[in-house]
Amino acid sequence: MSASPKFGGATKGRGAVSNQDGRFERLTREAVDDGWRDDIDLPPLRTQVLTDTARKVIARNTSPDIPFDRSLNPYRGCEHGCVYCFARPSHAYLGLSPGLDFETKLFAKHDAAALLRAELSARSYRCQTLQLGANTDPYQPIERRLGITRGVLEVLSACDHPVSITTKSDLVLRDLDILAPMAAKELASVAVSVTTLDRGLARRLEPRAPTAAKRLRAIAGLAGAGVPVTVLAAPMIPAGRHHCRSRRRRGDGGGLCPAAPAGRGRGVVPGMAGDPLPGPGGAGFEPSQGQPRGRALSRRMGSPPYRHGD
Repeated sequence: MSASPKFGGATKGRGAVSNQDGRFERLTREAVDDGWRDDIDLPPLRTQVLTDTARKVIARNTSPDIPFDRSLNPYRGCEHGCVYCFARPSHAYLGLSPGLDFETKLFAKHDAAALLRAELSARSYRCQTLQLGANTDPYQPIERRLGITRGVLEVLSACDHPVSITTKSDLVLRDLDILAPMAAKELASVAVSVTTLDRGLARRLEPRAPTAAKRLRAIAGLAGAGVPVTVLAAPMIPAGRHHCRSRRRRGDGGGLCPAAPAGRGRGVVPGMAGDPLPGPGGAGFEPSQGQPRGRALSRRMGSPPYRHGD
């Protein structure tokens, strides 16, 4: 069982405002202010990194609603603490809370690279694009110290195995020495999530995620290195992007990314409004025959194209 560390209000630097028990727990506990509580501030809520002892690292799915049938998550839980994260309920399977536990009690798959190599070496394995970070961000803050994601990419690169990465961290640029050569073989792509350009709103929605400016620079850096990159704008928050519309009316990119041509008035970087992202020498990555970039890449890499409702 878990309980919120404070009565009401948010914990500084964290996204969740409670630590409600997981849905599979037999008993629940709820904190109640009876007037006798101590007003002394509790110590900061520290992040704990535990060891995940999974025997396999490739997760399979047969869902018709997503464009991949296998994925790998180097970590369970995510320190970014995004309040809208769909992965939060998965912490309940560990007997933990989808609230503060999800962003403070993390599980690392330290032997992910070795387990992945073993699974890829199986005679029954058939190669299809592996989605890295389908549940939690593979480049969350602890990756800078542990390097598990990089180890996984080294195995995929050595095996010439196609990979697609989803992240909201500019730490992905650290691994350009692996991703760029893979992309040259049409084996790698990256999707970067940019939820909002408003720093105040971002601090409330994604308290420990990199700023929008860093993510936009990551997009430009990936494209410049020849890595196909997609911008994810979800979740779409009603009335939450009025500042973006104001920037478009002014005809500037808001000064967040040097890759934004002045006077376009179509967002902060090429590609966010449908323009091709710049590549080496200024060339754009145009999707073949007018197909959306993700569909063209999945066609080249052998995975089925995604169509809503299939």
